[in-house]
Formats: sequence, C-alpha cells, structure tokens
Amino acid sequence: MGMTMTQKILARSAGLDRVEAGQLVEGKLDLVLGNDITTPVAITEFQKAGLSSVFDRDKIAIVLDHSTPCKDIKSAQLCAACREFAKEHAITHFYDVGQMGIEHALVPEKGLAAPGEVIIGADSHTCTYGALGAFSTGVGSTDMAAGMATGLAWFKVPSAIKVTLTGKLGQYVSGKDVILHLIGMTGVDGALYQSLEFVGEGVASLEMDDRFAICNMAIEAGAKNGIFPVDDKTIAYLKGRVNREWQAFQADPDAEYTQEVTIDLSALRPTVAFPHLPSNTKSVDEAAGKPIQQVVIGSCTNGRLKDLREAAAILKGRKVAVGVRCIVIPATQQIYLDAMEEGLVADFIHAGAVVSTPTCGPCLGGHMGVLSDDEWAISTTNRNFVGRMGPTSSMIILASPAVAAASAVTGVVTDPATL
Repeated sequence: MGMTMTQKILARSAGLDRVEAGQLVEGKLDLVLGNDITTPVAITEFQKAGLSSVFDRDKIAIVLDHSTPCKDIKSAQLCAACREFAKEHAITHFYDVGQMGIEHALVPEKGLAAPGEVIIGADSHTCTYGALGAFSTGVGSTDMAAGMATGLAWFKVPSAIKVTLTGKLGQYVSGKDVILHLIGMTGVDGALYQSLEFVGEGVASLEMDDRFAICNMAIEAGAKNGIFPVDDKTIAYLKGRVNREWQAFQADPDAEYTQEVTIDLSALRPTVAFPHLPSNTKSVDEAAGKPIQQVVIGSCTNGRLKDLREAAAILKGRKVAVGVRCIVIPATQQIYLDAMEEGLVADFIHAGAVVSTPTCGPCLGGHMGVLSDDEWAISTTNRNFVGRMGPTSSMIILASPAVAAASAVTGVVTDPATL
C-alpha cells in the first residue's frame, strides 16, 4: 500500500523508507513556532528541565501577535519574557511590535515554511502551512520546549481523508466558504487526528490565500493537518521568499484513505457558521437578515491581501450601517502597506470602518473588539465557541470577507450579490 503526502513527509523526517497510519515516529523539525501566549509557558518548561541551549536558532520563530501592542500588564510581562529568551538565545526569527504580524500569515510571508518540511507550533492553527505542501501541526507548549531544545518531536502518523475539488469558485465564494462547507459535512471531529489531503483539478483554480484559509481551519474539523499538492501557484508564491532547497511530495496512486469526499467548487454558495460551532453551517441565503452589531475582517484565516481586496470592493462607496462597528485587521505589516498602496485602507476608513495594527485581537476575545452582553458579531475568524469574543451571552457568526463586508453595510447577514 502506498503513502499519502503527509505520510511521505513524516517518513522523510524520521529517516524511514515508509510509515503507516498509527505508527509512532520521531521526526526532525524544520521549524518550531510560538507566540506571546504559548511561548512563555514553553520557556518555563525549558528552564524547569534544566535546558540551556536551543538546537538551532535559525529554526525557531517567536511571534508576538496575540495581545500586542500589549493590552495590559500581564500581556506586557509575557512579551517581556519572550524578548528576554529571544535575546539570550539569539533567536533569528523573533518578531516584535513593528515587525510582527499574525503568525500564520507572517511565517509563509517571511519564507519560514516550505514544501516537504515538518513544522510544529504552539498554536492550533499552525496547520495553515499545509497550503505550501508542508506538514505543519499545532502542539502544546511542553512539546514546543522540547522541540526548541532537541529539534525533534514524536508523531503518530495520521490516517487521511481525500478531498477532491472540482470546478471553480463563483463570485463572492472563497476558500473560507470551501472549508466551512467541508466542516459542515464532517462535523468538528469528523477528521479527528487525520490529515485532510486536498487534490483534484479544482485545486489549480484556488489562489494561495484561499489555500491558506482552508488549511488554517483543518483543525476545526478535528484534523491533525491539512495539505495541498505543490503546483505552479505554490512555486510562484515561494519565489523570492524561500531560497533553501525543498522537496515536494505527491501521494501514491494506491495511498489508503479512510474516506473520500468530493466538493464541486462551482456549486458552492457563500457559507456561514452560526454559534457555537464551526460545523453549524448555513448558506448565506438561509442566514440572511440576522442582525449584527460588530463585523471583524482579519485573523490568521482571512487577514491576507486577497481578503482585504474582497472586503474593500464591497465597502468602497458605501457606508457601514448605523449601530454597527466594523474592524479591519491586516494580518501583517506588509499586507497593511500593500493595502495602503492600493487604496484599500482609505476605502475602509471612508466607509466608516476602523483599521487596526496586525494582531489576533478580538479573535480570542483579547482586545481590539471585545463584544458586550448579548451582542452578535459576524467575523472572518476561525472559531465561534461560547465566550470566544466576549461574554458567554455574546454570539459569533463565521463568514468570508465578502459576506462580512456586505453585512457591515446592511447591519444584517447579507449575500454580497444582493447589494
């Protein structure tokens, strides 16, 4: 029996000819990632274990993105601990205020992830880099500490679900709609500890920003990781970003899958997820008319340039509805600059939206847009759990940038095509 893309990458990392689902392997790491919330915990474990050096200062990335610029004393103390550790160990890829972006947009932008690599991060949405043909997955802070010290991690080789994509996305439909549709099909545990492997002729029609969004939310289906094959669009994205050698892997024709799913991209409608699970999906037609008080356009899922372009195209020449707060968060400083140069930031401000520095902010109820009691938000973030963006009585609807922007204009969940 052949191997999947993920299994081939793990076999390479472990120095083995082949691996099988369920097998435990020790793999060499190409990148260990942490942020301002998870890294301090890893530092504590690193020190408790009596460790004094890192395995490779060039293969560790620390990004201060969750609560920065620091929102309170505690977040400032956590960031200070990260700064001290990064300085002590001369960490090459340390990104503080002014250089940082939301980690899962910044890491690919800076060329820190490449095809065939094995990446762990103390953040569950580390699975984003599967869009580049890498195996990337979230781990706990203790695993991050061990990874920083040894450059190794234990993995149970995942089984796989094959997701065949056909057709092309229609107007106002994006990668966010694809992954919400898939999660609606599988449920939040339908891919538990499996790899979601995306293949088919429909892959070629997806822009890289769509692929990042899809892999980013693989964890919301319970998956260990999501992964796309490397193609011309991947290579074009890597050009000028990744200068080291990398290796792309294709699944064997006889690779084994626990399940096979086909999604016709041309048949998809804009999709939203109602509280309190990403699997509670509805088409925008079913959800239309639900009043909202806040709109968030950003996050590691949908804060990239394509996302901002889609939102600005709808908001340009229009106004945010009275009684609605619209918060736009470019995912990195470079994306912010590009949005400024294209006039997108001006479009947002003229529409009555506020544009924030890159930060995770409201996605985890941290800052820059926390909800009040009984308020509803429509958000391009990735989780709508109870109390995720504010009090337990607050509600989050997950949506694409296009649907979120259209809803900001009307004050209710809206199909952009109806504006």
